[in-house]
Amino acid sequence: MQDANTTECLHFERCILNYRLLRLWGPVALYMAAIFYLSSLHQAPLPPGVADKPAHSFGYLGFGLVIARALARGLPPRITFRQALIGFALASFYGITDELHQRFVTGRSAEIADWYADSLGASIALFACWAWGIISTRSVNDF
Repeated sequence: MQDANTTECLHFERCILNYRLLRLWGPVALYMAAIFYLSSLHQAPLPPGVADKPAHSFGYLGFGLVIARALARGLPPRITFRQALIGFALASFYGITDELHQRFVTGRSAEIADWYADSLGASIALFACWAWGIISTRSVNDF
């Protein structure tokens, strides 16, 4: 049988855990919602002179960064190679679902080249965070 103090402690720890998860993964969910919203539009709102594929890469570069931040449990987003692969798989899979979603939007189409651009942008961000983790650890240990 648990006493009131133990129950309060468990509740507090659960609240802290939920807050931490929300703080880390909330931006990822918001970014996913933004991508979904932009994919729902009949025409992508690109600035003049910006081509479709670079826009996909740049958008998913940001997505890769918020995923890296969540995987690293905050800033700076120093992640392991395994975490970079997990983040890449997450971003790449979401890119596939984004392209499938666009098939059902009037004026939009699903293109494998868009998915490649999405995956490229996310991979640049995630593997840059992985490399930064290696470099920053070595520079600290060199002193």
